[in-house]
Amino acid sequence: MRTLALTALLLASAATAQVPQGNSAPQPVPIESTIPVARDTPYPGTIDLKVDATDVTRGIFSVVETIPVAQAGRTTLLFPAWLPGNHAPRGEIEKLAGLVITAGGKTLPWTRDPVDVYAFHIDVPEGAQAIEARFQFISATKSDQGRVVATPNMLSLQPNSVSLYPAGYFTRQIPVRMTVTYPTGWTAAGALKAQVTGSTYAYEPTNYEVLVDSPILAGRYSKTFALTPRVDLAVYADDPAELAATPAQIDAHKRLVDQSVKAFGSQHYDRYTFLLSITDRLGGIGLEHHRSSENGVTPGYFTKWDEGPGRRNLLPHEFSHSWDGKFRRGADAWTPDFKTPMRNSLLWVYEGQTQFWGYVLQARSGLVSKQDTLDQYAAIMANYDSQPARQWRDLIDTTNDPVISARRPKGWTSWQRSEDYYNEGLLVWMEVDSKLRELSGGRKSIDDFAKAFFGVRDGDWGELTYTFDDVAATLNTIQPHDWAGLLTRRLTEHGKGAPLEGFTRNGYRLVYTPEATPSFKNNEKVRKMVDLSYSGGMVLNDGDNKGQVSGVTWRSAAFEAGLTVGTTIVGVNGEPYSAERIKAAIGAKAPVRLTIRQQDYYRDVTLNWRDGLRYPRLEKTGKGETGLDRLLMPR
Repeated sequence: MRTLALTALLLASAATAQVPQGNSAPQPVPIESTIPVARDTPYPGTIDLKVDATDVTRGIFSVVETIPVAQAGRTTLLFPAWLPGNHAPRGEIEKLAGLVITAGGKTLPWTRDPVDVYAFHIDVPEGAQAIEARFQFISATKSDQGRVVATPNMLSLQPNSVSLYPAGYFTRQIPVRMTVTYPTGWTAAGALKAQVTGSTYAYEPTNYEVLVDSPILAGRYSKTFALTPRVDLAVYADDPAELAATPAQIDAHKRLVDQSVKAFGSQHYDRYTFLLSITDRLGGIGLEHHRSSENGVTPGYFTKWDEGPGRRNLLPHEFSHSWDGKFRRGADAWTPDFKTPMRNSLLWVYEGQTQFWGYVLQARSGLVSKQDTLDQYAAIMANYDSQPARQWRDLIDTTNDPVISARRPKGWTSWQRSEDYYNEGLLVWMEVDSKLRELSGGRKSIDDFAKAFFGVRDGDWGELTYTFDDVAATLNTIQPHDWAGLLTRRLTEHGKGAPLEGFTRNGYRLVYTPEATPSFKNNEKVRKMVDLSYSGGMVLNDGDNKGQVSGVTWRSAAFEAGLTVGTTIVGVNGEPYSAERIKAAIGAKAPVRLTIRQQDYYRDVTLNWRDGLRYPRLEKTGKGETGLDRLLMPR
């Protein structure tokens, strides 16, 4: 009884403390859903979507959209929010402007939903058979506004940015027909077929889900290469000289398609187009679609081929998504429309295994050499092996990062973590491959999983969903083992050091040497940086703002010296900063005096690092042909 009385007294005291006597204490206004739930039933009519994309100087896309309506009353139009491949609500609603909706020539007032700002409510009058929406998509003219999608020579058109759709229906049930007018003399490429009249492209009727999944790349200078009867490489560039691909370079892309089909054992598209933009004016991109992919690289993709791998991993990654992510999709990530939130718990498969296959297929096809691929693996392994954030945040939690941070810059990525399901996911799948080989005596590998999991239903370009249990069960059909236990452990463990067992079991180990690999040097050159991540724990800009810190490893020597992102190193041991000078000073294996500028203040600090220059590479430990050697061999 005394215990009960004490409990009651404590509860009463807590209540009194939380709501001081006499203070106001409101109750919340209930949130009511006013947007119809999507139903799997046909929409009554075909949307007619007309886009004027000729104003590339200002990047303004003008839209006229006619939407049939079946009855009078409340109608809700939605701007796509949750976009596949973005894994988050990234629809650029802030760029929709000038919205006017009419019916029979009469303007209809619209109201934005107070909870879901992507929704617009309209009252359709009696007798109206359609409503017309006119608006502009005001695209970014500077990178701090978002991705630049229009320049005087090129544009990237994503249909989700220039359309609205009616709420209450699965998007696959909404028919739509799009017509786009481009600048005179331009051509356009994409997954949808079109009837071309001058600079106007009338695209084949489709459904809204497919339309949103069918971006377009258009421009003044282009060249299309047929890789197979079903797969094209459509290249657009600011400078026509960038289109000069050699036969050997195109052959490597042909082998990419061939090796991918052999790995997965199927094709989940009727036709497929690589949309490749070579530009330093249009915003960069790497985005998967079922029958195409958006691939943005800087100049030199073909013309500087021999200088190193550059961005050539991009196309193998995005192509692999046609199987992993587009056809096979996590059950909690699939949604019936672009309003329903996606759940990303299986991104370690969607992106992690795609990342795995991207590197495997670049090597098998010869798009990137085997040695460069090994060197890139070493960089990935070293990065995760040196990041202490694994001590407090597990891999599965990083699948929430697209929603948490939306790829905004971070000050301490090595402690905060980022979208680590990509490359740490790669490490997990390498371990799966090595374990399959070990348990089966070399008879089974991840290729068997790829065919069993992704190779079903050849020609199907719908979506086949799966769960964690489906992944583990498929692995068990190939080789019995506690796969659920292994995967759960890797997804939820905390600890120091990355899971590198897959590489060691497959015959290679991570080591460090004073000399950077050619791949490491090429990455520094392409990204315009000085990477001292393993030589004191910092990354410095080597383009604009030379010497400015762009990354610091948590608890590293650079961290202890007080360096942060945004700090600029202006002096090294009393002499002006240069990349060569700081490398030489660190290579001397003695503390380095740095003169730094933080905001408007200058001071000297000491980088107490005595291990010299350290760069990662892989060292072969197995004799003869190892598991990793076999994994990277062409089929």
